Amino acid sequence: MPTIDIYTQPGCPYCIRAVRLLEQKGVPFNEINAPYGTPERAESIRRSGGRSTVPQIFIDGTPIGGCDDMMALERAGRLDGLLGKA
Repeated sequence: MPTIDIYTQPGCPYCIRAVRLLEQKGVPFNEINAPYGTPERAESIRRSGGRSTVPQIFIDGTPIGGCDDMMALERAGRLDGLLGKA
């Protein structure tokens, strides 16, 4: 099973939506609270190659983007393979 990290911020509707999809998929993930101005947010920006929005989602260390990117992978039928569910 891959390691999944998701950087989120309290009250972010995109974060909530992304977390909900991962929960529905039944995969374990690490949710990292990363409000603006925190070291966790700086780490997210560094790991994502400069993307400063949340959520930022990483599967086995590879950035896949944010909520919209993950939803696009789901619609394309590619998310389950990345999550080790295919």
